[in-house]
Amino acid sequence: MPKITISLPDAYVDMLDLVADRARCSQAEIIRQAIQLHIEDLSLCAERLYDSSDLVLPWEKIKDGLSD
Repeated sequence: MPKITISLPDAYVDMLDLVADRARCSQAEIIRQAIQLHIEDLSLCAERLYDSSDLVLPWEKIKDGLSD
């Protein structure tokens, strides 16, 4: 598996330490999971954005529905 080096603010490292301790896993595993979830979310957003069968509603109709 390739290795990547990144720089993080101290506050992020502190939060990462806390999460890793509570999850009883490594910092690297927390970072891998976070990246995986983010990439999956982006992929799903892209699929929905370019889905031609997805219903597109005009903003006015949505706004009117919110004020009911």
